[in-house]
Amino acid sequence: MEQKTFSTRSRLNSFEFAVKGICKFFQQEPNAWIHLAATIIVFIAAAYFEVSSNEIIALIIVMGFVWVAEIFNTVVERVMDFISTKRNSKIEFIKDLAAGGVLVAAITAIVTGAIVFIPKLF
Repeated sequence: MEQKTFSTRSRLNSFEFAVKGICKFFQQEPNAWIHLAATIIVFIAAAYFEVSSNEIIALIIVMGFVWVAEIFNTVVERVMDFISTKRNSKIEFIKDLAAGGVLVAAITAIVTGAIVFIPKLF
């Protein structure tokens, strides 16, 4: 296997492709806007309740976890639709697993948010 040499241009292209992917995610996926709204609400609440550095780190990690899960879920769905648009139990199972991953990430974020914010409400 040929080893590629480091190129600043190729590194910049990688970032360009990544930003383009995120932009397309927002253009084509309604759930992206839901996640963005939730992210903004969490940051506003964190500022309002003056959460600690450790709490904000925890919130950022779980929110990032949800974003990554949702993006990967979208990738899996698109790849499966590219393979076949016909109803297929194996493809359905794969899509369900990917969606389940988003649900696990979201539940993790909700529990973390509850641990951080509920004590501040009382």
